[in-house]
Amino acid sequence: MSQKDRAGHLDLDLVDRYARLMAELWTTAPGKVVLVVGGGAIGHGAVRELDPGDRFAALGLTRATFTVKWAWVEALSRHGVPGFPVQVGGLCVLRDDRPAAQLGAVEELLRTGCLPVLSGDCVMTPEGRLEVFGSDRVPEIFLGAERTFRRIRVAVLTDVPGVLRDGPGGNRTIPFIDADDPEGARTHIWAAAAHDTSGAMAGKVASLQELARSGAECVILRGAPDMAGLDFLVQPMSAWSEGIPRTLIARR
Repeated sequence: MSQKDRAGHLDLDLVDRYARLMAELWTTAPGKVVLVVGGGAIGHGAVRELDPGDRFAALGLTRATFTVKWAWVEALSRHGVPGFPVQVGGLCVLRDDRPAAQLGAVEELLRTGCLPVLSGDCVMTPEGRLEVFGSDRVPEIFLGAERTFRRIRVAVLTDVPGVLRDGPGGNRTIPFIDADDPEGARTHIWAAAAHDTSGAMAGKVASLQELARSGAECVILRGAPDMAGLDFLVQPMSAWSEGIPRTLIARR
């Protein structure tokens, strides 16, 4: 939905088409779904050149990703779903590089029939410095919240059908990555483009391995605006069609 090498780019038509799919999923599983959106060109542009001497240099990321979240909220509204933009930096701080979150607001949004829309943000550290906390890491804030979120599945929709064994432009999907084998995963991942500040697929896989080690079920698969639906995402993976290529990241 966003070409990261084009400053400020966000394809609002694609956002609207994906919002329709999310609206249908929310109708199927109300109170069980949150949406995490990437910052794309807008978010990456906000953190590409930060002054290391300025402890609040990352603050612009909050404004940038709110712009993206608001585009999604407006699109969801057009499809009959009350989305609400949630600022991650207002929910959590970093402790030993891990998010310590208070999720009462998100729980209440889910209980009252809203779809929380989250994105990357800047998050405060104990040293009083704002650190970039990318969208790939946002699902981490739900770990440890077993009272409300007993089982967490993180489904990452991308423009490829999973982690590709044969690199960019390939079509051979790696079906499984061991969450406890970071080095093994890196052998299958190509370098990120210079304009990408989050590590591209390598960043996603590293974050998902961390999530899987903490108990989440993680999967990477292709998303497309003309998909028949996303309802399968809330079904047991054993019920998924074999025709859906994906990469599962889990413990053996």
